Amino acid sequence: MTLSRIGRMTVRRLAWSVPVVVLVSLAVFALAAASPLDPLEAMLGDRYQRLTPEQRAQIGHASGMDAPWWQAWWWWLGDLLQGDLGFSHVFRQPVAEVLAQRVGWTVLLTVPALLLALLLGVVGGVAAGLRPRSWWARTVAGVAMVLQALPPYVLALVGVLLLSVTWGLLPTGGMGRPGEAVTASGLVRHAVLPVTVLALSQVPWLLLAARESVVETAASDAVRGARARGLSPRTVRRGHVVPAALVPVATLVGLRLPELVVGAVIVEEVFAWPGVANALVQAALQLDFPLLAALTTLTTVLVLVGSWAADALHLALDPRVEIDA
Repeated sequence: MTLSRIGRMTVRRLAWSVPVVVLVSLAVFALAAASPLDPLEAMLGDRYQRLTPEQRAQIGHASGMDAPWWQAWWWWLGDLLQGDLGFSHVFRQPVAEVLAQRVGWTVLLTVPALLLALLLGVVGGVAAGLRPRSWWARTVAGVAMVLQALPPYVLALVGVLLLSVTWGLLPTGGMGRPGEAVTASGLVRHAVLPVTVLALSQVPWLLLAARESVVETAASDAVRGARARGLSPRTVRRGHVVPAALVPVATLVGLRLPELVVGAVIVEEVFAWPGVANALVQAALQLDFPLLAALTTLTTVLVLVGSWAADALHLALDPRVEIDA
């Protein structure tokens, strides 16, 4: 029964997700065309000033940059359906190769950050929810409010100032020392600070969500009934409160993927981490249409998949829930 409901939900999601992805890619080209920046100048760099207007016009026509944005989008969509993501003038290589070289570095940054955030947020939030009037609960609330008020780039700069500049414990960025090959130990050492910063940017909502979910579950009729049956407080907490409280927290993780993506963009820029988010910034600044469209579309798909996974998990953990789409 649950699998069939998940299957029906998946079909409904696909029915409206495909138009959403198409509209997002269309909007990328429309917004980029409205930018005051000249994509031809961004592509040519210093050579742009040395060319005559006629030469610029010839290059723009040969590269298709003089075409209307909607026609450029149509060409890009046709190539995409044939498995061709286009050519990136920023990196001077096919977009597929850019993504293949960078996706792994982004995964290496975001997955440990998400796991660390889950560990800190869920454990701290559950402990605070089980003892809502304790000093730990007040500490958790204060830490969550402070972290929530600090944007990821502020956390990153504070981390660099304290751990790199002042105390010299960790490197400021990159994946290794300049001129040296990347090693496993050096990579771990360079990843500690960006992973920690990205994790801390995700901790506040996890702390607060886990705490509130535990408090609400502990006050529910089911838990009161378990206590009335004479079960020990430890059994009630482990068998009834915590498992039920973690269901909404687990589904919330998928819904917060956009925030993780935004945080990764900022963290990769601050720490010069060569991931997909860093490429997205460069593509936007230099109006690299194929790369910008591919990365934005990929991010949109990731968000939609995260939303689907969150609802599918919710259905699997609690079959009573009703999900419309």
